[in-house]
Amino acid sequence: MCMKRRSFLWSSAALVGVGMLGQGDSHADCIHSHSVPAASLMTECAHRFLAALDAKQRAKAAFPFDTDERLNWHYIPKERRGVPLREMTPYQKHLASALLAAGLSQTGYIKAVTIMSLEDVLKIIEVDSGEIRNPEHYYFSVFGTPSDAGTWGYRVEGHHLSQNCTVVNGDVIDGPSFFGANPAQIRQGPRKGLRTLAGEDDLGFDLIHAFDEHQQKVTIVDPIAYREILTGASRKAALKGQPSGLSASTMNVRQFDALMALVEEYARNVPDELAERRIAQINKAGRNIYFAWSGGINPSDPHYYRVQTPSFLIEMDDTQDDANHIHSVWRDLSGDFGQDLLQQHYETSHRSQ
Repeated sequence: MCMKRRSFLWSSAALVGVGMLGQGDSHADCIHSHSVPAASLMTECAHRFLAALDAKQRAKAAFPFDTDERLNWHYIPKERRGVPLREMTPYQKHLASALLAAGLSQTGYIKAVTIMSLEDVLKIIEVDSGEIRNPEHYYFSVFGTPSDAGTWGYRVEGHHLSQNCTVVNGDVIDGPSFFGANPAQIRQGPRKGLRTLAGEDDLGFDLIHAFDEHQQKVTIVDPIAYREILTGASRKAALKGQPSGLSASTMNVRQFDALMALVEEYARNVPDELAERRIAQINKAGRNIYFAWSGGINPSDPHYYRVQTPSFLIEMDDTQDDANHIHSVWRDLSGDFGQDLLQQHYETSHRSQ
């Protein structure tokens, strides 16, 4: 039963974007099998974006691949290196958006641009001039020379959004991948009721409520919610000690199904090819997955959860601003910024010399 759930999980990810054509439609299968590889699409989008910039903008946007700046990521509102949307012409913004979309699924892209738009909401709530809360304070950076088979990467980043993609010999690593939302739910004004990251929040509650009283006691590692995701903006994700919380090996079918629904929400933020890699990590983990919670278990309570496996980590917190401010992240424990692939590449290159 559990294997069927995970098999369905992969099928869902594989059909993103062609589902309207029908699951069994041969035309849909044809479209999927001839889809452009992620590395090729990213390369084309990066080339077009860079070519549209003037010399001054390109000097801001382009970095050597081996610069320390490539690993310098964060999700707070601050000045960053790169070229921001506010300094782009309309057509340059379109090409920048295409580069962002190349690393995300349609679902992930909608989340990203909605997150950007929340800056306008915060500008009203905080009576800001637009210097801090500005939906065009999102920066685009390219590291190295874009190439289908080369080694390069790019980052799209600003308040509550950091998407980092690295290409090594045609393979793509998509992490760290951070999405945040403030407000998590808009409570007044014309956009009242909008919840940008509803799935990340609701599916966590579905899971904690699927457990019995004894399981909840094991899962809840702290009655007070952690104020922040524990890995923060670390360059290499790591947690001290052994995994804590409830092991998936003790979950029944219904509970494990709820866990898979939660990780699927994160896996499907990226394009099919990259989602396939995430799904493979999930399937390889099997029942070697731990789910931990801190804080209350009612939607209005400050709360935090994490999904921890040997290869990846998911964290989500909703604690600030009266539990109406979400941070969520997918971290590859050894492969963020392409570290695994880069190590393999360098070792292979060294042996071949």
